[in-house]
Amino acid sequence: MPENTVSHPAIQATKLVKAFGHIHALRGMDLSINHGENLTIFGPNGAGKTTLIRILSGLVAPTSGKALINGWDLSNGDPEPRKEIGVISHHTYLYNNLTPVENLRFFGEIYGMDRLEERIAKAIEEVELTDRQDDLVKNFSRGMQQRVSIARATLHEPKILFLDEPYTGLDQHAAKNLKKILHRLHTEERTIVMVTHNIARGLEMCDRVMIQVSGRIVSDQPIDEIDREYYENVYFETVDRESRKR
Repeated sequence: MPENTVSHPAIQATKLVKAFGHIHALRGMDLSINHGENLTIFGPNGAGKTTLIRILSGLVAPTSGKALINGWDLSNGDPEPRKEIGVISHHTYLYNNLTPVENLRFFGEIYGMDRLEERIAKAIEEVELTDRQDDLVKNFSRGMQQRVSIARATLHEPKILFLDEPYTGLDQHAAKNLKKILHRLHTEERTIVMVTHNIARGLEMCDRVMIQVSGRIVSDQPIDEIDREYYENVYFETVDRESRKR
């Protein structure tokens, strides 16, 4: 257990390696993210972005290296750091035969949350599903299911939020709703890490931008140092250059 989590970075990774047989998704990655920072990671398919998110959120273990959340070593199996993490993925991982309320209640009971029913009502209202809260999730559209997933991921007000291609499959209304929630969380100084292919979305609220290629971070810049108008060109030039090195 860390003595003082405030003195540690929100997220720290050291020499992270993840191999699937002969394929290396991560190749000795180092990463440090401060409390309250909003980081976007861009990268092509196969760059290892989802693998990185899964390791940092404690869903899978690295082949070697270490990942720390507020100074907690995720490899120890301690449940405490996981209580500070929320994950929104393009996979909703909902129970389709339950209603939104039942999905959130199941999640909240696992975490032993206080004021659970109050939290559920607030979360359902925030994603604008109050009128559908008693319907089965299996009857929802992809966008509506993602809204339930967002409510679940933010139900316990996590200090760190991971987003893996969160806008995939969202309609315009759901995307606007997600942007509003992320804005609120960011102003409350949550640490947010998003991986996405959508450059325009990824640049909207971030403080820092990275490019990941072939399991390595090849670019790391504060948002103030980039030209948003031309960043898409910079991104493709960087990916092409780094890919040709492999």
